[in-house]
Amino acid sequence: MGSKLQTGERLRPIDLARAHGLSTQAVRNYEEAGILPAAGRTPHGYRTYTSLHAGALRAFVALVPGHGHRTATAVMRAVNDGAVDEALRLVDDSHVQLRDDRRTLEAVERALRGLEPGAGAEAADERAGAADGSAAAGRFIGRLAAELGIRPATLRAWERAGLVRPRRDARTGYRVYDEADARDARLAHQLRRGGYLLEQIAPLIVRVREAGGTEPLEAALLGWRARVSARGRAMLSGAAELEAYLRERG
Repeated sequence: MGSKLQTGERLRPIDLARAHGLSTQAVRNYEEAGILPAAGRTPHGYRTYTSLHAGALRAFVALVPGHGHRTATAVMRAVNDGAVDEALRLVDDSHVQLRDDRRTLEAVERALRGLEPGAGAEAADERAGAADGSAAAGRFIGRLAAELGIRPATLRAWERAGLVRPRRDARTGYRVYDEADARDARLAHQLRRGGYLLEQIAPLIVRVREAGGTEPLEAALLGWRARVSARGRAMLSGAAELEAYLRERG
């Protein structure tokens, strides 16, 4: 839209649509969904919009990248229904979710930094034999528990939750943890120390396994951090347009 609209200036659906690369049907759908206030009508029944509708559409389009389509829709509906406090609560909830996502990301990054297994030394230890509680190409539960400073019962609980998947020694039937299991256990331990629940940790362990180890996951974390940052900035843009719309509504 070239010049700033004047309050009360009439706009057609196509005027709103073109400003955001939308179809006129999308604009009508947004009105029917409560995202835009109800349109005025000409004597012949054609919809007419004003700068207020343009502001509502700008706010909605700006809210979507940071909050998602569903929340952005709920926010605009609440505002248009006069329930501003409810709209602000929804915005607050999104910020809480973003904060939790950021904390999870930071916890995973800290956990990965804390792994540092010293692969060469550990590989030598794996070949040391059963005298110190290890098995070929792995270690028994007591040794791994001691390395982590936890009880064997904790490792068994983590196994039930799917965080570690030890094999069984063919001769003794004892659990044997290979290096991938030890890595998963160390990661789980770091996250548990950060206050994360087992059900929150399990999906992250799956990511490590699917990535083939921690190095590929570290690369994925860069993308994760970029998305978190982008969402935070999008929320700022959305807040600015929402505030402008609230001011125009009065």
